[in-house]
Amino acid sequence: MHTQGPYPKGPYPEGGSPSKMALVLIVEDERELADSLELYLANSGYRTERAHDGDAALRLFRAAQPDLVLLDVMIPKRDGFEVLQSIRHESKTPVIMLTAKAEEIDKLLGLGQGADDYLIKPYSLREVVARIKAVLRRTQGEPEMKIIRIGALEVDTYSMSARVGGVTLGLTPTEFKLLHHLALTPGRAVGRQELIGAAMPESDALESAVNVHLKNLRHKLAEQGAADLLVTVRGIGYRLSS
Repeated sequence: MHTQGPYPKGPYPEGGSPSKMALVLIVEDERELADSLELYLANSGYRTERAHDGDAALRLFRAAQPDLVLLDVMIPKRDGFEVLQSIRHESKTPVIMLTAKAEEIDKLLGLGQGADDYLIKPYSLREVVARIKAVLRRTQGEPEMKIIRIGALEVDTYSMSARVGGVTLGLTPTEFKLLHHLALTPGRAVGRQELIGAAMPESDALESAVNVHLKNLRHKLAEQGAADLLVTVRGIGYRLSS
């Protein structure tokens, strides 16, 4: 059902080695495209696993514990959105959605369920690797050992987690990045383009995608009685109440 991609002969990115390089799970039912993705990623220094339907993707996700998932929307048995929803119930692992549909509703549905980025077919393999690097950089970069406290909210940049009254919110990496950026200057209104630059700098995400991420963030804050912390500033963007 899946194969382990070959290691490239090197050199490895940033001086890495096969055992240290990120493991990418490719979920794509078009076999030739999956072959091309696997070969290109291997030659770019990544380890790979692959699945061709939604059920196999979830089994392999749980067994292999990848660092990132490339997830096609239109796959058999369970579509990509169902797989993404299951992943998000279990993990914060970064997910990049792959779709042949350019309609905004598809993009926002994926992002609304917790995807970290998306690519529209046809895409270049070079662009796939660029997006993987960008998402891993912002989700697995070296964190600062710092906790920002705003009332009952704690934003922990070391563990990349946030808590309200000691209860962990369970944020996706992109939601955390957005919250962290807002928490750096509580009380200041931050525009949507600035938030995209802070949390999704290499993405072509629309401003409306930020709205979806922050709607999800507000819902998680509301579950802990802290919805009022995140304030919408009409015509500008958002701020955290100080």
